[in-house]
Amino acid sequence: MTFNLIIVAALVVLGIILLLIEFFLLPGISIAGVGGAIFMVGGVIYSYIYLGTTAGNITLALSLILLALSFVWLLKSKSLRKIALTADINETVDNSELTSLQPGDTGIAISRLNPIGKVMINDVTVEGKSFDGEFIDEDVEIEVVKVETYNVLVKKKITN
Repeated sequence: MTFNLIIVAALVVLGIILLLIEFFLLPGISIAGVGGAIFMVGGVIYSYIYLGTTAGNITLALSLILLALSFVWLLKSKSLRKIALTADINETVDNSELTSLQPGDTGIAISRLNPIGKVMINDVTVEGKSFDGEFIDEDVEIEVVKVETYNVLVKKKITN
């Protein structure tokens, strides 16, 4: 009887620990969450089989209460604040060189636009995006179609 109680307690506690790890440390559904659920359910089923219906009901209620209490305790504890991301990023990307570019300006593809790559227009190197999704090889003359917030839309320059 004592051995069965130890097994039930160990299964439930291990299940709770794995479920808390799943909730707070591992994103998505992982082995910890599945394992935690299996251990908790296994502990309750073991209790029903070897300790009886009353002990099974008590184990079920107690394991759910313990899971809820440990969940709330972990939320309120300061231990999560130590691993939480608290940095705010207030920086922005400097796109001032894009203001000097106008539709119709010509340049050259520095890297292959597949469909995004680097282009040089008016001695300014910026990120260029193929206007029609066509791949543009490097060292090909390009023409600006549109200037966007972070890049320019370009197409191959048609030579006559």
